[in-house]
Amino acid sequence: MNIRKYNIYFHTHTISGIIICALLYVIFFAGSYSFFKKEISAWQSNTSYSAHENQPVVYNKLLDSLNQKHNLTGRDISLYFQQHTFDSYVDMSASKDSTLVPKKKHAEEVGKGRGRGRGRGGDGAYFKYNFINGNSSTYQQSYDMGEFLYRLHFLAQLNSVPVRLGTPFGYLLAGVVSFIFLFALITGLMLHWDKIVSNFFIFRPWSKVKTVWTDAHTALGVIGFPYQFIYAITGIILIFNVVIITPFSTIFYGGKADKLYQDLGYSDSREYNYSYHALNKKVDVNSYVDRTKKLWKDPFIQNVSIKNYGDTSMHIIIEGTANKKESFAGTGKIIYKVENDQIVFHKSPLTDVTYVDKVRSLIYRLHFGDYGGYALKIIYFVLGIMGCVVIISGILVWLVARDKNNIPAYKRKFNFWLANIFLAGCLAMFPVTALTLVAVKVNGAADQDFIYHFYFYSWLILGMYYVIRKDLNRTNRETILLGSIFSLCIPIANGICTGNWIWNTYASGAVDILFIDVFSIALAMIGFISFYKIRQRQKKQAETT
Repeated sequence: MNIRKYNIYFHTHTISGIIICALLYVIFFAGSYSFFKKEISAWQSNTSYSAHENQPVVYNKLLDSLNQKHNLTGRDISLYFQQHTFDSYVDMSASKDSTLVPKKKHAEEVGKGRGRGRGRGGDGAYFKYNFINGNSSTYQQSYDMGEFLYRLHFLAQLNSVPVRLGTPFGYLLAGVVSFIFLFALITGLMLHWDKIVSNFFIFRPWSKVKTVWTDAHTALGVIGFPYQFIYAITGIILIFNVVIITPFSTIFYGGKADKLYQDLGYSDSREYNYSYHALNKKVDVNSYVDRTKKLWKDPFIQNVSIKNYGDTSMHIIIEGTANKKESFAGTGKIIYKVENDQIVFHKSPLTDVTYVDKVRSLIYRLHFGDYGGYALKIIYFVLGIMGCVVIISGILVWLVARDKNNIPAYKRKFNFWLANIFLAGCLAMFPVTALTLVAVKVNGAADQDFIYHFYFYSWLILGMYYVIRKDLNRTNRETILLGSIFSLCIPIANGICTGNWIWNTYASGAVDILFIDVFSIALAMIGFISFYKIRQRQKKQAETT
């Protein structure tokens, strides 16, 4: 490679990395924990999916309860399920029957603060329901650390920033970061292309600081390149899908985006007109779901929707994905007309898999890592944290390379403060995340406001403390030590507050809750070992000096 190309790749890689390093670290760190979103939610709520996995979901019980409190006649009800959990988001519209008097209290009872009231009288609601304990709550009340970390990994908390760009600010920012990250990956690969094989096998941990960080940055960057490349591509597509789709809707659909979304399977053009004729039969939603599961060989039911409840025009729409053992990319949809129990539409996730289904499923499965068990999630987690290390090492290489006597003092001071702020903010995430998990377990009533305040304020305080300390070595080793201590407190807090000690969750089969406790202990042990190794190395360097 000639010197001109090398300088182009070097500077573009460095500049793009510096621009996005802090936000990219947050995305990778929070995203790594998000692989265990369902386990964290089960751990916090003390409701194990694994222990009740064989327990059937009784839809009729929920509908009967809702019908007694709020006449469901003429309503549309949609239940959105999350995989490996008994939680469902329930979206209930206002009644289409103009002869009924809406019950105004129901929005306060089940949808306060999050009601989506639609139709006449604004009598709709949106809430979360758990099919194990029968509890219903608003989105804010049911908000947990799993949801928080998942949304943090695409910066959703910044969506409240008032910017008129047509796309929520947090999503837009995460998409821009993903795009620049892809650019940094490609330029980094080109930068090391000539020596990519030889440098991969070089690691000199006992050499000078710059050499150690350079070797770590190169070796870990090459190892994690396929993983990071996949995440850059899928992240851009998932966040910027509207921007990507817009040219296609303009060119091929004459600007009719709704038609494009219908062809992609994201929307339905069917209309279900209300007939004002009562349905003279009892509706058994469970029977329709069971019937669908037999047709699709035990799929995951994602969505159950009911149109025009209690009317002769009532339809039940069931959507789901195929069992991963049967089909990797299958998505299905079936529509029943309740009056005569006839199937009016059927797309099987096993036999009617389209090219769009395959591409869409591939993107989702590669990004969320939900096509395997805990072993795959742990591998994804390790690769994600490895990405964090690559980011940290890149910044330190950049700092050490510019901390020379021929660099003006004011530039060296600026470079140090930039790296100091970056390291303090990023490395503080580990102890803050572990401490917040302990806090939400101690405070059983923790909701969205509590998590926001505790996490962001403690992050700010700890980050500012290390910025003021101005010691990069102490920031590194102390955040590792604090994070390890707080991680070790996670299973202790769970045992004290709920009685779910490790041996109890193991005996009850609550594998998801058990996993978080064991995983936290493993992280703590790795952290303690790392802290010890760092201290030993620093002592040897001090003695040599």
